[in-house]
Amino acid sequence: MNCLIRPLQASDLATADHIFRLAFGTFIGLPDPTQFASDASYIEHRWKTNAIGTFAAEVDNILIGSNLATNWGSFGFFGPLTVHPDYWGKGIAKELVAAVMEQFNQWHIEQPALFTFSNSPKHHALYQKFGFYPQYLTAVMVKPVEQPAPLAATARYSQLSAEQQAQALTDSRTVTETIFAGLDVSTEIAAVEAQRLGDTVFLWDEAGLAGFAVCHCGAGTEAGSGTCYVKFGAVRSRPQAGAQFEQLLGLAESLAAAEGLSRLIAGVNTSRHKAYCRMIALGFLTEMTGVAMQPASKPGYNRPDVFVVDDWR
Repeated sequence: MNCLIRPLQASDLATADHIFRLAFGTFIGLPDPTQFASDASYIEHRWKTNAIGTFAAEVDNILIGSNLATNWGSFGFFGPLTVHPDYWGKGIAKELVAAVMEQFNQWHIEQPALFTFSNSPKHHALYQKFGFYPQYLTAVMVKPVEQPAPLAATARYSQLSAEQQAQALTDSRTVTETIFAGLDVSTEIAAVEAQRLGDTVFLWDEAGLAGFAVCHCGAGTEAGSGTCYVKFGAVRSRPQAGAQFEQLLGLAESLAAAEGLSRLIAGVNTSRHKAYCRMIALGFLTEMTGVAMQPASKPGYNRPDVFVVDDWR
C-alpha cells in the first residue's frame, strides 16, 4: 500500500473532519463514533489559521487521515492527528507525524509538544519514536458560569480600535516572553477575531498588559454549544502572578456570561501546581485528563512558577 502525504486542501476539510470524529469516537467506544466532539470544530479553523502546517494522508486518491501543526513562535504542537480506523496499524500515523516534525524544523520550533491519552501505551510508543516522552498530566477543567461583573470595553479585543489591536498583539508577545522565550500566540488572537470564533480578554494594570486569555465561544468553535473555552491564557511571570491569574479567569467568565454561555473550560498542566490549585479554589473541576508529551528533560513552560492555561488538544 502506497500512502501519499501531501498538504491538506480546502476540499479535504469536510472529509478530514468526518475522519477526526470517527477515529476518536471509535477509539473511546462511542455508540455512534461520528458524534465525537458534538458541535465543536477543530479542523477548518486551524487550517484557515495556518494551512502551511496541515497535512493529509491519501491512498488511491482517497483521504484517510490528517495532522495539523500549530506554530506559537518558539513553541509548537500538533493535532488532532487522526487516521480512518480501516487503516489503523499500517504506519500512516507515523508518516503524518514525520511530516509535522519536518515542518517544525522549517519553522525553527525550539520546543515541540503534544497532548494525548494518558492511558494509551500505543500512542506513547508512537510519539516516543520522535523523541517525545510523557510528562505531567494535563487537567481539562470546567466550572459553571455565574454572573460576574461586566467587562470594560478595553478588556475585549473585538472592541479595540485597529491601532489598539495592533498594540495589544505586540503587548501579548511581551507577556508570553516572560513565560518562555519566543512564545507567541498573537496568531491565535488574530484568528479568533478574523474567523469570529469568540474573543480575547485583556487584564491591564498600572504597568500595562498583565495578562490575556484567548477564548472560543459556542458551537462551531473548539468550545461547543453553551461553552467558553480558554484556548490559551497567561499572566506575566512576577510576584503578583497568582492573584492576577485569578483575575484573568474572572474576565474569561465575564466574557462567557456576556455571550450567554453556561460553562467555562480551561486546561492546565499539573506541573503548574500553583495555577492548578488556584483553579480548584475557584471552583473548577476536572472533566478529563490527558498527558503532555515533550522532549525528555525539556519542561518548556510546564513549570511550577508559570500561570498559564492551555491543553494542546
